[in-house]
Amino acid sequence: MKIKNKTLLIVVCVGLLILSNSCSSIPKKAEAVQNFEVDRYLGTWYEIARLDFRFEKNLDNVSANYSFDKKENIVVSNSGFNEDKQVWKQAIGKAKFRDGKQIGKLKVSFFGPFYAGYNVIALDENYQYALVIGKNLNYLWILSRTKDIPENIKTNFFALASEIGYDISNLVWVEHNRNDNPFLNEK
Repeated sequence: MKIKNKTLLIVVCVGLLILSNSCSSIPKKAEAVQNFEVDRYLGTWYEIARLDFRFEKNLDNVSANYSFDKKENIVVSNSGFNEDKQVWKQAIGKAKFRDGKQIGKLKVSFFGPFYAGYNVIALDENYQYALVIGKNLNYLWILSRTKDIPENIKTNFFALASEIGYDISNLVWVEHNRNDNPFLNEK
């Protein structure tokens, strides 16, 4: 009986380790930003568009805030308004660098030990616009420091995403029509 329990524990631990590491990858044709400056990336970003998935279903007015905690870990605070339920939602997680702080390859967790890939693959020189992708072609976000994005930046992000293999026709465009987000200090 004890041997079966130990074997099961080992199998579960190995499975969790594999799952945790597999969620921290980047699509084959993608490359994370080099010379990434985390201090410049911190602060508030507005989600302009995304490939929809269950955790953001029916959310508009989506924003993300990145900050350091007292131990210099990156705290991620995502919030958005669910139009169907007429309620603000918030998710708080943590992010860690995978290949050093100078490369935009991170992993983010909102659920305990489970991490997902968070890869910054394009940034303008002023850190005003970002193209972020996940571990595979199901996750993509276009972010801006303001609630809109210039057409030339959007065109460049579309071209890069398409080269990697993303179907940009499936993007969900996020409405920013509210200014009452209780989780965000808008200026």
